[in-house]
Amino acid sequence: MPKEIKNLKDLQNTEYGLKKLFDDAEDFLPLLGTDYVELYVGNAKQAAHFYKTAFGFQSLAYAGLETGVKDRVSYVLKQDKIRLVLTSPLNKGGDINRHLNEHGDAAKVIALWVDDATKAFEETTKRGAKPYFEPRIEEDEHGHVVKSGIYTYGETVHIFVERKNYNGVFLPGFETWESHYNPPPVGLKFIDHIVGNVGWDEMNTWCKFYAEVMGFAQIISFADDDISTEYTALMSKVMSNGNGRIKFPINEPAEAEKKSQIEEYLDFYNGPGVQHLALATDDIVATVSAMRDRGVEFLYVPDTYYDDILERVGEIDEDINLLKKHGILIDRDEEGYLLQLFTNNVLDRPTMFIEIIQRKGAQSFGVGNFKALFEAIERQQAKRGTL
Repeated sequence: MPKEIKNLKDLQNTEYGLKKLFDDAEDFLPLLGTDYVELYVGNAKQAAHFYKTAFGFQSLAYAGLETGVKDRVSYVLKQDKIRLVLTSPLNKGGDINRHLNEHGDAAKVIALWVDDATKAFEETTKRGAKPYFEPRIEEDEHGHVVKSGIYTYGETVHIFVERKNYNGVFLPGFETWESHYNPPPVGLKFIDHIVGNVGWDEMNTWCKFYAEVMGFAQIISFADDDISTEYTALMSKVMSNGNGRIKFPINEPAEAEKKSQIEEYLDFYNGPGVQHLALATDDIVATVSAMRDRGVEFLYVPDTYYDDILERVGEIDEDINLLKKHGILIDRDEEGYLLQLFTNNVLDRPTMFIEIIQRKGAQSFGVGNFKALFEAIERQQAKRGTL
């Protein structure tokens, strides 16, 4: 696919056409949405308090010693359609401790909601996916779920979750987590996309994986001259399933004068992994304002960014002074415009962060903001001494 294709509209205007996009995203793996994202963390109780306080998540479910689980503890948080699972080990040794030692706190599982977890496993593994675990039934008094899993880049895994015969709070083995402390939500609605960082010259390999193994189609491609500053560069392609509910941008480093954010990530994460979760909102000003009040720190955007922004993006509904106050970035494509802002790293290692995004018709990913964004990240890298 030629590099000038940057969004769905570009694709429609080429020989490929929109039909080609969804022909490419074959229907052998129908995905209903993102079921949950599970993070391995050093202290799940404290991490849960952070995500509730800072991001407005609500208590949903719990599994641990009190529910008969002896080796780990998991807290499940919910906000609208987003579910986060925070898991910590309870004993020394084991794979979770090894994962934490090697990668730090990290997104381990991107769980995908499916109608048939057995078929999803069979279709992906026969196309070359490495199994994480074979289909298995988990049940309790609320019914049963079927789960299966495959590996993707690095140690990240996809778990297929079939829950049509289950009506419990989350999954078998979990109980309702009753808590008197549930700060109000901040307006986060669903996961817009999840970005993965992979190593040098690995982007096309993993895009091919998503195309051939999972039936995704490439909808956007960015070359190093699209995503670069004076000092650093990267390349990225966006893969989407057929109904567009699951979108996975894949980044790799590109040659430049100094070390890019992707190289920094790979150094501290010790390999490929999830770089950030993009969470959608219907009112980014209200969401970001509430998060700032709760102590969330965002990347700094210089006031000069706004000097000619309306000349570039055209008319918008929002008050530009409010956007400037909060450092919210704006970009436009043929379908409309979008508003976005990125937190500082939410972990001690400079690995994972959170994007807040509001789409006002736009289907792209803010290419017009990349220079401002990456210069902001470079300022943070310079402070860390890793640029």
